[in-house]
Amino acid sequence: MEQLTEFLDNFRSMTFSNGRFWILFVVLIALLLGYQLLKQFAPAAVAPAQRFFNRHPLIWIWIPAALLIYFVYVSLGWNLWVSVSDWENGALEASYGFGGFGNYVKMFTSSEFWPALRNTLLLFCLIPLCLALGLGLALLMDQGLRGTALFRTLILLPFALSFVVTGTVWAYMYRPTGGVLNSFLSLLGVDVAGAMKNGHLMWASSNSTIMLSIIIAMVWQFSGYVAVIFLAAIKNVPTNIINAAKLDGAYMPRIYLKLIIPQLKGAMGSCITILAMYALRSFDFIVSLVGYTTSSAWTLPVWMYNEAFQNNNFAYSAAISCFLLALVLVLILPLTYWTNRRN
Repeated sequence: MEQLTEFLDNFRSMTFSNGRFWILFVVLIALLLGYQLLKQFAPAAVAPAQRFFNRHPLIWIWIPAALLIYFVYVSLGWNLWVSVSDWENGALEASYGFGGFGNYVKMFTSSEFWPALRNTLLLFCLIPLCLALGLGLALLMDQGLRGTALFRTLILLPFALSFVVTGTVWAYMYRPTGGVLNSFLSLLGVDVAGAMKNGHLMWASSNSTIMLSIIIAMVWQFSGYVAVIFLAAIKNVPTNIINAAKLDGAYMPRIYLKLIIPQLKGAMGSCITILAMYALRSFDFIVSLVGYTTSSAWTLPVWMYNEAFQNNNFAYSAAISCFLLALVLVLILPLTYWTNRRN
């Protein structure tokens, strides 16, 4: 409760500390309420205004548009300015004078930059894995077997869980001693203790396998969602085309390969875009799974968090976040264009 109170106090002091904002806000709310009351009980008094609003219906989007611009684009501009400000590293008191591009030079020359960028891009490996596994599950569910509805619900359940829950569950599963995976391998006759002495089967506790462990857990969470998307696209393929192919003597494997799968490009593009966005913003998942102090699992968001809230390097952290935004635009915009492209 104290943390929530502190957050609200900081948010109010940073955003709504100006008394003019509250005056403008109260006046705006009073005008809207007055207009609605007059419209209900004295429609003739607001008839000119009503005709104006009927001719300009888009005027009502100004308020949400203004909120969007303030909380998104103004915040992005503020973050960009902080990244080039003279706010000294380690200083808690803000300074917004122009300080040049030293934070960007420091970022690109840092020994932590390339490992963090590599780990961020490694998370994109979940895209082909999820697509392959999701397509296989979708083809299996398309066979109309008994229990398909229950199976569809079960494979979609991991996507309904938050990143924090999934990361916490898999952290317990990856525990070298007493974890589910190593306990299962022990039941199969694997010498888990001997393998751990040689540095194997350490999963998320080993620097060599930590990113692989993260990717496996993310594939578990997203493959069911991809499967449901593919299944919906398969069901949208016209049945008359499939029946015509069967009359021509084509077997189902060939129908899937030559007729159905080529028509899943739209669904595949949407899945790629969604998976790429989740891969780039998987901060809470990684922190829940391995923590934020394990540098071998640092991605750009985790590195940015450590610089801001562990080292109090806010301008440096803002530079990292700006680079991450540029990376998102470079990677996501082409995927979005390809997904929404119309031949």
